Amino acid sequence: MSGLRRWIGRLASVRGGVVTGCLVGLVFVGLRWGLPDDGREVGPLGVYSECRHHVSQQKGDGLPPRAPNPWFHVQRAYPQGTIPLDRWREAQLMAQEMRTQAQRSRGGQAKTDWVSRGPTNVGGRITDLAVDPTDGYTVYAAAADGGVLRTENGGASWTPLFDEQAALAVGAVAIDPQNPQVIYAGTGEVNPGGGSTAYGGVGILRSSDGGDTWQPLGLENSGSIGRIVVDPLDGQRLFVAVMGHLWEGGPDRGVYRTTDGGATWERVLYVDATTGCVDLIQRPDNPDVVLAAMWQRIRQPEYYDYGGPGCAVYRTVDGGDSWSVVGGGLPAPSADGGRIGLSLCRTQPAVMHVVYADRVGYFDGLYRSTDGGLSWTQTNDGSLVNAFASYGWWFGNVRTHSTNANYIYLLGLEFYRSTNGGASYQNVSDIMHVDHHGMDFGPGLDPLIYNGNDGGVYRSQNGGSLWTKLYDLPITQVYRVGYDPSNPAALYGGTQDNSTVRTLSGDVDDWDVIYGGDGFQPIVHPASSNRIWAQYQYGVIGYSSNGGASFGNATSGISYSDRKNWNAPHVMDPVDPNTRYTGTQRVYRNTSNTSWTSISGDLTGGPHQGNSGQVDGTLTTLAVSPVDNGVLWSGSDDGKVHVFDGVSWLDVSDGLPQRWITAVRCDPHDRNTAFVTVSGFRWAEPLAHVFKTTDLGANWTPIAGNLPDVPVNDVVIDPEVADTYYVGTDVGVFATGDGGASWYALGGNLPRVVVTSLVLPPGSRVLIAGTYGRSFFSYDLGDPTPVGEDDRLAGLALGRVLPPYPNPTGGGTSIRWQANQDQAVTVEVFTVSGRRIWRHGPVVGQTASDAASQAAPASLFWDGTDSGGRPVPSGVYLVRVSTSGRSIGAKTVVVRR
Repeated sequence: MSGLRRWIGRLASVRGGVVTGCLVGLVFVGLRWGLPDDGREVGPLGVYSECRHHVSQQKGDGLPPRAPNPWFHVQRAYPQGTIPLDRWREAQLMAQEMRTQAQRSRGGQAKTDWVSRGPTNVGGRITDLAVDPTDGYTVYAAAADGGVLRTENGGASWTPLFDEQAALAVGAVAIDPQNPQVIYAGTGEVNPGGGSTAYGGVGILRSSDGGDTWQPLGLENSGSIGRIVVDPLDGQRLFVAVMGHLWEGGPDRGVYRTTDGGATWERVLYVDATTGCVDLIQRPDNPDVVLAAMWQRIRQPEYYDYGGPGCAVYRTVDGGDSWSVVGGGLPAPSADGGRIGLSLCRTQPAVMHVVYADRVGYFDGLYRSTDGGLSWTQTNDGSLVNAFASYGWWFGNVRTHSTNANYIYLLGLEFYRSTNGGASYQNVSDIMHVDHHGMDFGPGLDPLIYNGNDGGVYRSQNGGSLWTKLYDLPITQVYRVGYDPSNPAALYGGTQDNSTVRTLSGDVDDWDVIYGGDGFQPIVHPASSNRIWAQYQYGVIGYSSNGGASFGNATSGISYSDRKNWNAPHVMDPVDPNTRYTGTQRVYRNTSNTSWTSISGDLTGGPHQGNSGQVDGTLTTLAVSPVDNGVLWSGSDDGKVHVFDGVSWLDVSDGLPQRWITAVRCDPHDRNTAFVTVSGFRWAEPLAHVFKTTDLGANWTPIAGNLPDVPVNDVVIDPEVADTYYVGTDVGVFATGDGGASWYALGGNLPRVVVTSLVLPPGSRVLIAGTYGRSFFSYDLGDPTPVGEDDRLAGLALGRVLPPYPNPTGGGTSIRWQANQDQAVTVEVFTVSGRRIWRHGPVVGQTASDAASQAAPASLFWDGTDSGGRPVPSGVYLVRVSTSGRSIGAKTVVVRR
């Protein structure tokens, strides 16, 4: 367990250069929660597996091998077990047309209405890198779900190049050595985990202008692409490593070749339906010599097998016309074979290296050849035994320095280097994030080196001894959005492999990690920014009373034996912020900071043993009515929706499709009205993805209208505009203003990325979207009752609402506003969900003594009670002052001691 201690020691802030992924979370899992015993995922040896990140393991240490969680795929594939990719592509085309219509509605201009909010200093998973062979400061980075990005200044700034493409999951990027303006991108990530593997890619694309524009080049059914090599002497000849679809076998796997620049393709190496190609190297001095790493790999939600006798190195000496398995000292293909990585030295191409993982994922040897691959010798690699932990299939790459063949780099859990041809190795991870996937060298004898890992891109100027993190990369994979009611500028997010992060300023580049693991739903108490709850996988919750400086475990009372979703629900009561709810297969309530009490039985159809491992029977979403907080809702991964009506839990699933329930949201004005969104795809029958009830679930009405047929992941009900809703889907954000009869793309410039979470913070008109691969975006919805210029000239508009005083308040506050002339105004107070609790008016504001002077203030005292004279609980409340169709507002905080 020494690896755990080492990782704890490496925990630091993002600005310090290290971003922790699941490592801290699983340290806590190992020490507090232990290892899972509910069979949520089974590995090839029959052992149970949890998150693939991040416990350093050794063979025989008693820890089970790790496997990537199948949550992202299962959510979309349930209950059939597979995703109909043709339907996904149809929906992509429909979504693009709706985006185009949104642009046309603005006079043909693509208004920049979605604003990138960062983080740009956290990063995300980089799968491959390509450095311009003539300019070491121009680099192309392939992001797992963020597309291709380019820097022309050595990483000081980056430009996203792929936002308009149908797939932002990229597995490989390459540059034509003869013409560095020609760039190739292979879509679909070969690393078998994370979210991008749900859909895979759409083939290979080419740019002839340095990445500014792209054209499809075929191989649409390739699923995922591991490597692209361009013949250095003939730019029309390319070789492509195709791994196929992760979740099913097929005839498209293997090595492909084009000799006409991609106009036509030929599969030149094929093993079988479950074996693809993950890596390629080509001799620059003799481009007819190509080596291919073949990898036998198949994945199902309940099973994974990342190796077998199909794993082997193949070699061609005639440009791909014929191939043979490479021997000469390399391990012979066997049932224990796993992922293989290849490299060679550009200036000494007879020197090659091959790294092996075994079938489980442990390191299994690094071999060196000095005669072009005819004979091989295992290096002195005993110090690398833990380099892959137990999941070498997640990285499994090796690189040889471009000008010094004695420098060998192993890309694993951490980063190792040999400077003596493999006689010894040292860990030179320095400040870098773990999980290394990509690496490339600039031109020259002492080139700049770029490394890509799960935390972004790093650069070294001294051969890899020291590294600098490169910022301005908005490629974070966001699971859930959070906010601070007391600080409108703050944003919080739970992210894949990059923990719970936040900005207190709203800037894009000052985000910090506050809690480890894969981050999920953060919550900030509305009365105090110091009180924060954060979460990582399988429902583990931490509580901080000091603004996130430290966290303690906050799961007391939750049964260890309960079934817990990877992205477990966690919500705060909108009426009483001192009450929170979370869910396993049942609902727990918390009225303290850390302790929980079960308040329901099993609200799922689980536990689903023997059901092909599709779902676990866990709760995925919870909601509390802001009109009546005695009304609770739950949704599950197996299509169950329940409501607690104040007396008992009722199953109200009838009328809803058997799909993963992604969100239940309550109407801000009516206790009986709620909304449900579902994941999955239609098969034979039409499938709506958004439903509404007005009678506590007795009846459900589909309101999906003309939405694309893709999973809907979240819904927001506009508290100020009737019949207006916003949904986050796998193909963007859409809005309706007629209750769901018709929908339109909200803005035309949001990247074509999965939107996992939507939030409209209380009192705000700015919608926040969390995306899975392009960080956060915001959209200003504008004033719901805008006033025209003529109205302003007529003096009908208010000035502005001044900050209430005192604020926070223990009981009452003075609501103040400015008025340009005597006019009747109405003053209202709402809960954060939009429910009106107090109203007064019309009242007449003061008149300025001089019409040309600044507007004079008027005020009204609110005593902190509702319309029935009852004291309102602690929380944030919205104040609205309105007249003549114009509304302006502010916020006040009530704190009950």
